[in-house]
Parts: sequence; C-alpha cells; structure tokens
Amino acid sequence: MANIKSQIKRNRQNEVRAAKNKAIRSELKTRTKKALSSVETGAENAEELLKIALKRIDKAASKGIIHPNQAARRKSRLVKRAASLTASGEDS
Repeated sequence: MANIKSQIKRNRQNEVRAAKNKAIRSELKTRTKKALSSVETGAENAEELLKIALKRIDKAASKGIIHPNQAARRKSRLVKRAASLTASGEDS
C-alpha cells in the first residue's frame, strides 16, 4: 500500500479508469457479436448495427483504450466476416 498521498490518489484513479476501459472493451465485443448475428439472420437493422460497431471501435481507438492497429484489424475482420455472411446468405 502506498504511503504518499499523490500515489494513493493515482491508485484510485487507475482503478476507475481500468473499470471504464474494461466496460468499453466488453461493449466492443458485444456490439461485434450483435452485428454479426444480425447479418447472419438477415435482420433489417443489420447494416445499422454494423455501422455502430465500427463507430465504437474507432472511438475506443481514438480514446486510447485499444491500439489503432488493433482497431483497424478488428474493423477489417468484422467487415470481411459480414460480407462473407451476406454473400453466403444470398447463395442459399
């Protein structure tokens, strides 16, 4: 345990920030899953959910919660998967 006042405050701030970051990372995963499942089922709002997921990924990268390269990779994979699901849905 820290004895210095400023370090005690810094520890408190780190705990709060870590909790926020964890919540945002969790939201990214949830949004991604919802977007993919909606594309898979062919829901009407699939395009909108995909757009929101991409927006959240961008926002997390701009805030420094995830690395910009990781954001680019996640977006690329998400769009690629969504495209393949729509293409396979049109075939059947």
